[in-house]
Amino acid sequence: MVHYPSVAWKKWQSRLPLLLALPHVGFAIGLFFLLAPSGWLARAIAPLSGWSYPPDWQSVQDPWGLSLALGLAIKESWFLLWMLVAVLGEKEVSRQLVLGRTLGYNRWQVWLHILWPQLLPRLQWPVLAVFAYSLSVVDMALVLGPGNPPTLAVLAWHWLIDPDAALQARGSAASLVLVALLLLFMLLAKLLTTLLQLPWRYPKGNRRVAASKMLQGMARLPLFINAVLVGYAVCMVLVLWSLAETWFFPAFMPQAFILQHWQDANLAPFYTTLWLALASSLLALPMVLLWLEWGPKQLPMLMYFPLIFPALPLVTGQYATLLHLQLDGTATALVWSHLLWVLPYMALTLTGPYQAFDQRVVLAARALGCSPLGACLRVKWPLLLRPLLFSLAVGFSVSVVQYLPTLFAGAGRYATVTTEAVALSAGGNRSIMAVQALLQIMLPMAALSLAGLLAYGWAQHRQGVR
Repeated sequence: MVHYPSVAWKKWQSRLPLLLALPHVGFAIGLFFLLAPSGWLARAIAPLSGWSYPPDWQSVQDPWGLSLALGLAIKESWFLLWMLVAVLGEKEVSRQLVLGRTLGYNRWQVWLHILWPQLLPRLQWPVLAVFAYSLSVVDMALVLGPGNPPTLAVLAWHWLIDPDAALQARGSAASLVLVALLLLFMLLAKLLTTLLQLPWRYPKGNRRVAASKMLQGMARLPLFINAVLVGYAVCMVLVLWSLAETWFFPAFMPQAFILQHWQDANLAPFYTTLWLALASSLLALPMVLLWLEWGPKQLPMLMYFPLIFPALPLVTGQYATLLHLQLDGTATALVWSHLLWVLPYMALTLTGPYQAFDQRVVLAARALGCSPLGACLRVKWPLLLRPLLFSLAVGFSVSVVQYLPTLFAGAGRYATVTTEAVALSAGGNRSIMAVQALLQIMLPMAALSLAGLLAYGWAQHRQGVR
């Protein structure tokens, strides 16, 4: 609200892809290294407080789940901000902001009475996706807690992987409870949105003085800390731990740096993650293109259903199907399980560019004798190469971060950087855990960077695809 549509807003927007590329598990491990009693934050204030031992400022089990709530709030705020960027990119929004200011309303009134009533309905599905993920998240909860009692999703996961049939049935029932909680949230959100829109429909027309510079500066501060400092600090502390030989409390920096942890790192999960993400994204791309080009236009939500539904019940259903087909623990099952989440994210990424494409170009190609498929292969899809590459990078990144599908469909036979990092968080060496977390972060970063370089090289001498 404070920055849009200024130069600072464009700076935040340019940094969002880097922050979004941070996988949830890697971010959770880095946040744990920041907030733990012996973490970087405690080390920073240790000289001022006189601490010579790690403080007991939080229970190891974190029964309230404050660390998990903070991690989810920070990580998902980047996703919601990215969704907001897509909506605020429309010219009508900036025009309405200017028009409201010329009528004498301050920035806060324009946002409250004009912009937010239009933006909230468009953000309801992203908010629902965030709630569904937070409701059934397991990997971040295993890293950040709470430990005892755990979250309902972690408890249901423990029951589902238990060999006792009674506990498995209890886990299935807990999964249905997660679905019921999601439906309850949808009803409450709809009711709350309706109630909030009532005072916005008929504003009284009172003009107010603009907020002071101090209040505007205070409003900028949380966004700055949330969007930049935390993400960069997480990456920095992971790098330090991966290179640290010894790092005793309360030293702010490691006593010595070595490369031994990288040299001794187990790279088998890295290679498994690499081929699995490549297979999932490359298989999903033609499926998404066929769906967008010739699929049913009346049922687009079928593609996005996994994004707005708790992951644990879906994974359980997948696993039951694989057991019935006797495909559990195979590479085919693993790729198929990842496709359930890779497909909707790639479709969500491509829908906007696909709808904005000028169809007159395709009509011209058809008039010149191209078949529908030939027009797509020779004209339309080459012109959409940039969004296609970034969609591939997004699908690759989504496959990298999958935890529950890998555990269930892989039947414990395939280890990825995500499952390895979560397993090490239970009590492994911090330096080795940091190496695996950084390997997980490097894969999405490399995919997005490669997509950007290829798109730039392709568009260098082709004006139509810039």
